[in-house]
Amino acid sequence: MTPHRKPSTHRIRVDLHAHTRHSPDALLPPAQLVERAREAGLGRLAVTDHGVIEGALEAREMDRDLVIVGEEIKCRCGTELIGLFLSERIPMRLRIEEVVERIRAQDGVVYAPHPYAYALRPRWHLERALGVADVVEAFNARAFLPAWNRRADREARTRGLPRAASSDAHFPAEIGRAYTEMPTFSSASVFRRSLDSAEPVALRVTHPAVHVASTTIRAFRVAASECRRLVVEEGRRPVPASG
Repeated sequence: MTPHRKPSTHRIRVDLHAHTRHSPDALLPPAQLVERAREAGLGRLAVTDHGVIEGALEAREMDRDLVIVGEEIKCRCGTELIGLFLSERIPMRLRIEEVVERIRAQDGVVYAPHPYAYALRPRWHLERALGVADVVEAFNARAFLPAWNRRADREARTRGLPRAASSDAHFPAEIGRAYTEMPTFSSASVFRRSLDSAEPVALRVTHPAVHVASTTIRAFRVAASECRRLVVEEGRRPVPASG
């Protein structure tokens, strides 16, 4: 790798935020996610499941030139960050400073997803996320209230932070609704330099009904897990002696 090589002038479509069935609120098999990304003309795709990297690793085995291994991590304060170019999972609920430290220890990139799209204290979460971010999700296709993306974009511009657009896809139809055009890259270091000329494009908001679907999936999985726990617990109870 040549440290001072200029980014390529060839531009590609990049989605830095997507989920597989390894997230509790998504159903996409990694293979289907990869196939749909190719159909949408994406040059790179970050698989960023909640709290795990197994889906990303599985997807990368199918297409190493396409997939970036990432993880969406909820910090102890409730703010969410995404680590890009990871090699190891980062636990949830750590202090935000430790999450950032662990991402950078892997030579990863700190991505601030939907920095204003929080039901409570959105400005507080935005300040926390943008204070540590290498790149900001200025447009999230699932952020259906226009103010969420508008304020994220404005704050990123004000601070001179690189801006990106992502689908936050949980279902096949969401892939391609938002992405970033930027020079091609082959590593985290080249990616960072390429951000200087990154441009969020597409910018189509997904119908809010996807949130209902994701919430339903999460609730079903929680209920199924509880049922399995109860069955196991019941099976461990001693059988009363007869007679």
